[in-house]
Amino acid sequence: MKACMVAYTFYEGDNRVRRYAETLVNQGWHVDAIALQYKNTPAFEIIKGVHVYRVQKRTLNEKRKLSYLVRLLMFFFSSMFFLCKNSFKGKYDVIHVHSVPDFEIFSAVFQKLFGSKLILDIHDLVPELFSSKFNAKKDSSLFNVLVFAEKLSCAFANHVIIANDIWGERLVQRSVPKNKCTVIMNYPDLNIFKNQNGTKDENKFLLVYPGCLTKHQGIETAIKAVSLLKDKIPTIHFSIYGNGTDENYFKSIVRELKLEDIVSFHGVISIEKIPEVMTKADIGVEPKLANGFSDEAFSTKILEFMTLNIPLVVSGTSVHKYYIDNSLVLYHEPGNVDDLAEKILQLYNNKELREQLILNSSRFIKDFTWNEKKEIYLNVIKKIASL
Repeated sequence: MKACMVAYTFYEGDNRVRRYAETLVNQGWHVDAIALQYKNTPAFEIIKGVHVYRVQKRTLNEKRKLSYLVRLLMFFFSSMFFLCKNSFKGKYDVIHVHSVPDFEIFSAVFQKLFGSKLILDIHDLVPELFSSKFNAKKDSSLFNVLVFAEKLSCAFANHVIIANDIWGERLVQRSVPKNKCTVIMNYPDLNIFKNQNGTKDENKFLLVYPGCLTKHQGIETAIKAVSLLKDKIPTIHFSIYGNGTDENYFKSIVRELKLEDIVSFHGVISIEKIPEVMTKADIGVEPKLANGFSDEAFSTKILEFMTLNIPLVVSGTSVHKYYIDNSLVLYHEPGNVDDLAEKILQLYNNKELREQLILNSSRFIKDFTWNEKKEIYLNVIKKIASL
């Protein structure tokens, strides 16, 4: 059997795309992946059995709608050309297209005509994401056009995967029949996020944030909370891993607050190395804002920290509270610098509370990993293969 992952992302750093691809490889499939090229990564590489083709370079600096759309369209045509060219080597049984954008599903239009089955995997609801990214209102023409594109894309796919239950309910209401839609969260893979014996630095009280560096992630709130705590927790340090469109903005805040010795940026590291740096943390920080899209985008880093037995201070967004009760994490009010600082200080002063959160979350996470949930995906594959 032969499959292809199509994703406007850096494959090597995208947990979700890699998990699907590597799961199929372990089932005996031949899997190709079409993705973006990051800096000096090779145009072709085999990663854990997956043949990765990087067809377009990307710089994370999109601030304007037009420049972002142009890059999406370039990837659309590049991936369409690749699929057509590689189909001569043998038909793809399944083409798994990852959104954003939704319309990327149409890059496989010719393959569907010749019998390939298509999965549209919606990581983020595009209308909500773009209205947040470009400050467009939900009654705007842009939002309505994106909803229409979502409906067309879902209709063209043989099956749709959506990233959480809140979005699943909305997608079923407006764009796809319930029997054609499956919720699969971004579960941590225990083959990567297994409990490691990382050595903590006794001279630091370390907070760690790994992820995308964009404003809606609330990193500004976390930086300012650390500034309030630097005298109350003399050994505090905040390590930030990742990149994104607002990285320079966050660095400017660090300079303005004179926190260069306390807050450090480490750039992108591989998925395989992320657990090593996360497990050194005394506390994991999830500071996401609750503005529209952010309020409903579940942060998988919460589950990843849980697998590593790291206590968490988490933003109390709607989607986080939908899945996780306050016996598992210490919630703070989204965007509230003072409250986040207070909750970090509370965990710092209360070792017993940290240990209780670790104990509770270790029980919870046993049923919330890819190892436990991958059968959901394999059942989707079996279902569409039989159509």
